Amino acid sequence: MNTSHTQRAGLFAGVLLAVLGSLLPCLWFLLTSLKSPLQIEAIPPVWWPDGNLEFYISVFTDHHMLTYMWNSLLVASATTVTALVVATPAAYALARFRLAGRAWILGGLLCVAMFPHMVIAGPVWRIMERLGGLNTHWGLVLPYIALTLPLAIWVLATFFRDLPAELEEAARMDGCTAWQALRHVMLPLAAPGMFTAAILTFIYAWNEFFFALLILTDPGRHTLPVGLALFQGEFTMPWGELAAASVVATAPLVIVVLVCQRGIISGLSAGAVKA
Repeated sequence: MNTSHTQRAGLFAGVLLAVLGSLLPCLWFLLTSLKSPLQIEAIPPVWWPDGNLEFYISVFTDHHMLTYMWNSLLVASATTVTALVVATPAAYALARFRLAGRAWILGGLLCVAMFPHMVIAGPVWRIMERLGGLNTHWGLVLPYIALTLPLAIWVLATFFRDLPAELEEAARMDGCTAWQALRHVMLPLAAPGMFTAAILTFIYAWNEFFFALLILTDPGRHTLPVGLALFQGEFTMPWGELAAASVVATAPLVIVVLVCQRGIISGLSAGAVKA
């Protein structure tokens, strides 16, 4: 009994240390964003802030934060909606139909998802140049869709595969086509998986930096990651403004994940346990 309690205590301590280690940078940036300029530069360091909101005001008045947030919201939303529209029927077909080479298709999707961004940067830039997509939001959405489709298809295919086939067969016996069975029967049941795929796609598009820097050159079209990277001043690094902007950029994602964590977990764990 004592050994069991000791093991549980050790496991709890390990998890607690891992969580604290992960949250420490976030906590440091949050505290820094609430300090005054004198507190940030103070030696020895001042650990507890005085609740100053100067940096948050500066972020929205001097650094075009609202523009960056709108651009990120526009790109991430367009990417999420389009990726789901394409991934849902593809995942349904891979999960339900006996397609030749289905395993190879899924394996190919996994390989595509693992390509380093640097490897495909040149071809992506050339394609966008030919299409006239450089320095446009739709020119950024297209690569994002290609990069997020493999993960979305994998998540949705796993979820569709675990849904009871009897419901679909009953719908087909009642005269539904494959598309009608998908639309009226399977999609409502697959809502947790679709929600999970949507959240993961949105987070990727919201946080992605490399292609946003490569394709968007107009400061008025920059997304949040690129906008934050360009916060540095001519001679100094504005740590207070950078910390405040990081908190503002991260807060929406943290809130969404905390509110919807049960749906995300159920979608990710689909297919993990088999009878």
